[in-house]
Amino acid sequence: MPPADRFSFSVNCPSRLLFDQIADKWSMMVLTVLDDGPMRFNGIKRHLEGVTQKALTQCLRRLERNGLVVRRVLPLSPVAVEYEITPLGRSLQPPFKALYKWTLDHLDAVERARLSFDAQLADQQGRRALRSIG
Repeated sequence: MPPADRFSFSVNCPSRLLFDQIADKWSMMVLTVLDDGPMRFNGIKRHLEGVTQKALTQCLRRLERNGLVVRRVLPLSPVAVEYEITPLGRSLQPPFKALYKWTLDHLDAVERARLSFDAQLADQQGRRALRSIG
């Protein structure tokens, strides 16, 4: 059994900060999109429905700072930038793919749990409403 404080997730723990930065939805999706090869900013953005330019820019900067992607300026007219996953970033692909597979494999069970939870919540709220009336 691991010590109780092994997984304390203290606010100043460097692993917590890194986990926060790589496990957010945009980072995981960006690294997945870049798995097929280098891509320009707008190409990445087209693959990620709902991401704002600001959110994608911040995400790419975090990934670059953490050594997970590299940003390359292309000498074109106008100048273009592309992003590519690094070997360190590529090392995250197996756990990300496993997590994605888990979501697909368990989606039905999760949806049943959600429906059950929502039904129980609605029932509790209905009973509370009846008590407040009566």
